[in-house]
Amino acid sequence: MISIIIPAHNEYQNLQRLFSIASFLEHDQLIEVLLALSPCNTDEIELLDCIDKVKIVQCKNKGRAAQMNEAAGVAMGKTLVFLHADVVPPAEFIDNIAQSLDNGYDAGFFSYRFDKDKWYLRINAAFTAKDGLFTGGGDQCLFIRKEAFEQLGRFNEKQVLMEDFEFFDRMKKKNLPYTIVKNDLVVSARKYESNSYLRVNLSNFILVVLFKLGYPGNKLKSLHNKLIRTPYNG
Repeated sequence: MISIIIPAHNEYQNLQRLFSIASFLEHDQLIEVLLALSPCNTDEIELLDCIDKVKIVQCKNKGRAAQMNEAAGVAMGKTLVFLHADVVPPAEFIDNIAQSLDNGYDAGFFSYRFDKDKWYLRINAAFTAKDGLFTGGGDQCLFIRKEAFEQLGRFNEKQVLMEDFEFFDRMKKKNLPYTIVKNDLVVSARKYESNSYLRVNLSNFILVVLFKLGYPGNKLKSLHNKLIRTPYNG
């Protein structure tokens, strides 16, 4: 079984879009979808279409790392997939994951493109098909064998920002075999719409460099909130 875990905080509109477009809910392979809701969630998630096909996990703590860990703890699948609410996977999503695992990889990510076709966004997206400095971000949708996830110690809940990069660092240190599936997810460009392209790229670069230098997670979060406007997070 494959368990798809979606951390969410007031993401009703994106979840409605995701479930209306994504085909994984109808896939022949046995899967479960766990919606890891923050304890502060205030939208009417129970009104979502296809809600009967989704298991809601009312999380005790807010934060992507904490919410994903809590959902992973109750997941029944031997493979965990961490999908953001504003990311739409390709039609071959489940088949791509199964094939990657059959090929001997214990984990993997997907390349992606943005939902707005701008030349500068295409440049950013091109880097996601290659292994490099920015590999491992949450928008790339980590999938991993549950046994490997547990052995690596799950997400670090003290890493309140860039928990995905921190986990990826541990993957690389343990030489966990992973792949990048070159079949694009579609990622929301809302961060770029609420900020300038230059502002987002410079902020991302600063945050990644500071993370690599060991800057504490809480200070990274504080700096991120000063650099990037996120009105869509409620």
